[in-house]
Amino acid sequence: MQYLKPLMEKNFLEYASYVIKDRAIPHLDDGLKPVQRRILYTMMKMDDGKFHKVANIIGDTMKLHPHGDASISAALVVIANKEYFIEKQGNFGNIYTGDPASAPRYIEARLTPLAKEVLFNPELTEMEDSYDGRIQEPLVLPSKIPGVLLMGSEGIAVGMATSILPHNFNEVLQAQIAFLQKKSFELYPDFFTGGVMDVSQYQDGNGKVKVRAHIEVVDEKTVVIRETPVGMTTDMLISSIQEAANKGKLKISSITDYTTDVVEIEVKAARGIKAESLLQPLYAFTNCEVSLSNNFLVIDKQHPVQMTVTSVLQENTERLLQILEAELELELKKTEQKWHEKKLQALFIEHRIYRHLENSENYQTAVKAVTDAFVPFHHEFKMAIGAEDIEKLLNIPIQRIAKFDLEKNYKELKTLEKEIRRIRRELKNITQYTINYLTRLLEKYGAQFPRKTKIATFEEIKLKDIALINQKVGWEPDTGYLGTAVKGEIQFVCSPYDRMVVFEKDGAYRIIRVPEKLFVGTNVQDVFKVSSKTIFNLIYFADSSKVCYAKRFVVKGFILDKGYDLFPKVKGAKIAHLSTGSGVVVEIQYVPAPRLKKLKEEYVFNELAVKGIGARGNRISTKAVRRVKEIKKTTEVENSLTESEQLELMSDQEK
Repeated sequence: MQYLKPLMEKNFLEYASYVIKDRAIPHLDDGLKPVQRRILYTMMKMDDGKFHKVANIIGDTMKLHPHGDASISAALVVIANKEYFIEKQGNFGNIYTGDPASAPRYIEARLTPLAKEVLFNPELTEMEDSYDGRIQEPLVLPSKIPGVLLMGSEGIAVGMATSILPHNFNEVLQAQIAFLQKKSFELYPDFFTGGVMDVSQYQDGNGKVKVRAHIEVVDEKTVVIRETPVGMTTDMLISSIQEAANKGKLKISSITDYTTDVVEIEVKAARGIKAESLLQPLYAFTNCEVSLSNNFLVIDKQHPVQMTVTSVLQENTERLLQILEAELELELKKTEQKWHEKKLQALFIEHRIYRHLENSENYQTAVKAVTDAFVPFHHEFKMAIGAEDIEKLLNIPIQRIAKFDLEKNYKELKTLEKEIRRIRRELKNITQYTINYLTRLLEKYGAQFPRKTKIATFEEIKLKDIALINQKVGWEPDTGYLGTAVKGEIQFVCSPYDRMVVFEKDGAYRIIRVPEKLFVGTNVQDVFKVSSKTIFNLIYFADSSKVCYAKRFVVKGFILDKGYDLFPKVKGAKIAHLSTGSGVVVEIQYVPAPRLKKLKEEYVFNELAVKGIGARGNRISTKAVRRVKEIKKTTEVENSLTESEQLELMSDQEK
């Protein structure tokens, strides 16, 4: 075992590192996972402007990818459906319904013009050996746009995961321009499925966003879902609506799916329900609203790094500056080399340097003669004249020398000199050159990628306010059971978000959720559906002396299922009367005693102020009470507190 543990640790760390770097997490520089990079690189090598069978693309990609054709096929379909880099032909599935793509032998693909323009440059691509060492593959592609922001990414590795939301092409490039101009910018996600998004909890690539389906009210009885939240197929959406309807959370008569290449789900309201009243329950109880958490994790310099949208955009923009500068340097080098060769040819023919070859005895003397002949012209060149240059001159055919157009050659030299000046000017102003480059991309491709997801602020939906009050809750005092599964004589009509208060005869009470079936005990005085506006009227025996106190209160500021007391627990203390509402009048019956003239009298609760539940209350009388009997309740029903009662209650709570 002592040898097995270090072996397992080493192998597990290697496996974890491989999964993180080479499978699950995208790279910061090009925004691609290894399988995606291998697919695009293979398509570039195969590119001839025509569509290729996806099966053939997969076959060629397998030379670079060690995990089989299924993973390549799935990754290719995902990239194609994001529409930036792969142009598709055939059935690539439906992102709205979740229908899968056709078999690879039936569908075709090729690189988009955007991909060819921004992803590849063999001269700037760092290569490494493939998994079997037979061929080479790119370490990263020299991408000129922030692919990780545009396409987004999902990936689960060992001990970590990434969840990056996609962004809009135009907005990302405009943000890059703003960064180069040292202006502020903001970027928010944009989903291919559209919908409406609330970004109030979005934190620059982390945090979360809420996304809603786009729902239209067509008429008084019908709503139509036109766009789905990201990650939700029409089947998933319909299932969640049906489930909510089955649980009684919304009332509908039918759901019909007319989705093709656009989403269209028709929902009919039940009889007596208006279509507009379906909107809030659809968002609250179904997948018409989803919450997406973000975790911006990428590979940077061979390590997983937590980043933000701003930091990624800045890194990618600085990398774009480097790539464009390197491309200009290469272009300058090639143009200067071309000018160098043309200038050599012009002097070689104009000054008839080739005649020095007539007296040359062999190749070595010919090379020396031509080299010496160019000595007076060295000051006209920007680079040294090497052996390769002389060899190229010696290989010029006589026929070409005879037909050489000197005037045309000098015009071409002037054009090249102009081009060299332009490249050097752009190298000096590389920032402005980069801004111009991004502007050209926007003008060329921006119209293809309009924003699809609207940004809005959602009002918080209080489930309690929109829940249907249609659950029957029964209570059986004899058995002590309470709940929706109890068929008791005493019935309440509740919503799933209502709370119930259970008062026991000794003054103990607790607040509970609406239960399915709960044993609350046989010592229960009463059960009520409670809210912060419900006024309770209480008379209780303070102790064994039978002296009673009365108070009015509301139940608020509680912890569910926690036990509380209405009054101090002493011997003989118990509830004599408990009711709700205003206008309650009770008859107080006293224990007969010598010289007691009145054996009963009326007590009006409305004369009492509403106080906090912890208040002791007002003593009714110094006489011992035998019984309290409710005799009437006035027609005036006040279930909410008056202004004076609210002020007095607040004062009591502060005390």
